[in-house]
Amino acid sequence: MGDGDVSATPAPTPSSRAGRNLPAAIASGVVLAIVVILSLFTFKWLFAIVVIAALVIAVHEFVNAFAQAGIRLARTPLFVGAVAIPAVAYVWGTTAQLVATGIVILAILIWRIRRGYEGYVRDVTASSFVVTYLPFMAGFLMLTLSADNGPQRVVVFILLTVANDIGGYAAGVLFGKHPIAPQISPKKSWEGFAGSVVLQCAVGALSFVYLLDAPWWQGIIAGLIMTVTATAGDFAESAIKRDLGVKDMGTFLPGHGGMMDRLDSLIPNAFTSWALFTYFLGSGISGA
Repeated sequence: MGDGDVSATPAPTPSSRAGRNLPAAIASGVVLAIVVILSLFTFKWLFAIVVIAALVIAVHEFVNAFAQAGIRLARTPLFVGAVAIPAVAYVWGTTAQLVATGIVILAILIWRIRRGYEGYVRDVTASSFVVTYLPFMAGFLMLTLSADNGPQRVVVFILLTVANDIGGYAAGVLFGKHPIAPQISPKKSWEGFAGSVVLQCAVGALSFVYLLDAPWWQGIIAGLIMTVTATAGDFAESAIKRDLGVKDMGTFLPGHGGMMDRLDSLIPNAFTSWALFTYFLGSGISGA
């Protein structure tokens, strides 16, 4: 062995003050962006498949994380719901989305009976929460996609949510001193929230004008509202993980953690963006 092997300690993985493995996070982020853009602007149904695949992975992560806390989710109804609810929302709209969600919840009630009464309320409540938090909320993204200019609306939704994360991350690392809720997420600060507001409003104004041919002020309103809902999603995910006693929901995405660690702000914004697009721009579906 040469002298260079005497202290052959692996070099530490580059990370940020926020605790992320930046090279891995950037690499996985780029791969995700490529998959999303390619699927979104080839065939819309292909993007729908990408979303459903992400939901199936996220449900799997929830099943494992809840199991660590002794909560047994109704796996089969949840996996069926992760596929069926967004699919019917895309094809048949809001009413089908609601009906499919109701059917899955009824299936959860029946499915859990076979395990007896012990822990029934706990397991059914948790399973119902997961089906509404993931497939049902993601169904609104499918409603957005189904519009004639669905790909453009989805891009705006993604740009706004990513701007929230980037603005909050940058401002938090550079200026963060005052945590919002230290018991839940000590690294999220009011300074970071301000950074999210500024960047998301700027991106909102530009994207509404250039991608949706809509007034700039609508983009600013969308940026303000979606900053609140995205941040709420971040905190909700952090609270769930702390309550379950897990650091990350999984390891599917290097540098990020699990799929749910990336969907935390996207899920609530899926509903918020659909509501804003519908209010400002209409359904966007020909003949509707």
